[in-house]
Amino acid sequence: MKHQEKPSEENLTKLMEFVLLGFTDVPHLQWFLFGLFLVIYVIILISNGIIFLITKLDPALQTPMYYFISNFSFLEICYASVTLPRMLINLWTQKRTISFVACATQMCCFLVLAATECFLLAVMAYDRYVAICNPLHYPLIMKHKMCIQLVAGSWISGIPVQIGQTFQIFSLPFCGSNLINHFFCDIPPILKLACGDTFVNEMMVFTVAVLFVTVPFLLILVSYGKLISTILKLSSATSRTRAFSTCSSHLMVVVLFFGSGMITYLRPRTSHSAGTDKVLSLFYTIVTPMFNPMIYSLRNKDVVRALRKLLCK
Repeated sequence: MKHQEKPSEENLTKLMEFVLLGFTDVPHLQWFLFGLFLVIYVIILISNGIIFLITKLDPALQTPMYYFISNFSFLEICYASVTLPRMLINLWTQKRTISFVACATQMCCFLVLAATECFLLAVMAYDRYVAICNPLHYPLIMKHKMCIQLVAGSWISGIPVQIGQTFQIFSLPFCGSNLINHFFCDIPPILKLACGDTFVNEMMVFTVAVLFVTVPFLLILVSYGKLISTILKLSSATSRTRAFSTCSSHLMVVVLFFGSGMITYLRPRTSHSAGTDKVLSLFYTIVTPMFNPMIYSLRNKDVVRALRKLLCK
């Protein structure tokens, strides 16, 4: 909690823009980081774009599971595009300023897409739970209309809350430094720049993180607990292996994304370190969108077959 004097109007006018410090603490690595993140961004766009394309074009992939995967791939492209282009521009030009409105917009878009990813991962876990635990009822439960509703709910549910949270954070007075020790406008580094009492905002961030991160994560854990119990009861070793293979890829994504996200937003503010925050942010903003197509698809025979068919045309 912070208590400071009310900022003067002169100080407030200075913060019509922020400066994203990014990786200025390693000046000798700027061009290397630009090349690295450019390659990663291209990989994210191409790999997720291919998955999205083949799941839409191949008749064999017109199932609920691949419908969710195609939406997830599109989401990852949007998610990475909120942070990576700005980071690349900053590394290329060394001009690191970002306007007040652009910073708020970036944060809002990032939070909305992050909430969508949390819900969509929970939906995908539910899909696998129904497919393995109730295979006979799966076609009846996971009808196309139901899939559309689940995906639409995932995309829409976080919008009003995250817009409200962003508005609340950027309504705070900013009167000190305008240097954001991060590579994008994330909540922890922005709150560090705010003057006055930020206790209400910190509680809001914690509450939203519990609802949008912890609750979906717990639902996923419950789904997988029942999944594993059902899989172990299967008589055929081949069936068990195939079921574990299908679920393990999803679980890898869940652990990587939710693990880094929960450490960032649920740990006490006093334990926040700029270096640690940047590393954790790299995991849930860049690493997961890059590895998701490999985790979901290269281990999936149907997707590999569809990709070969597309390349041979």
